Amino acid sequence: MHESSAYQGEYASILEGFRVTEDYLATHPAFIAQAQRDVVGFYSLIEYPAELDLLFVADSAQGTGIGAWLVEHMLGQATELGMTEIKVVSHPPATGFYERMGARQVRVVPPSPPKITWERPELVFDVNR
Repeated sequence: MHESSAYQGEYASILEGFRVTEDYLATHPAFIAQAQRDVVGFYSLIEYPAELDLLFVADSAQGTGIGAWLVEHMLGQATELGMTEIKVVSHPPATGFYERMGARQVRVVPPSPPKITWERPELVFDVNR
């Protein structure tokens, strides 16, 4: 996650000091995609309110379908959990990916300095039941 080129430069501050800890994993379901024992992607789903909290694909695995697989898996998990929609506050460069995966933009989240100094699109995935 910290090595992602998507979070370099102006976007680096959002991950400053952030770690996925055991406490985080104890309260937020997280799922990984592996290739030859290497983690190449993961996502975390907050159950209430329903939100995709994290979704990352390693730079080396971008364009291979891992991201689409993770979104499909997430939607399957959401269906099993009885969710009807999932909110995503998107990293701006990832917005097009989420829209291609079926999310629709519902609003723009304003900056929250000092860590986040840019607007972020909020999207929603409708979960088929």
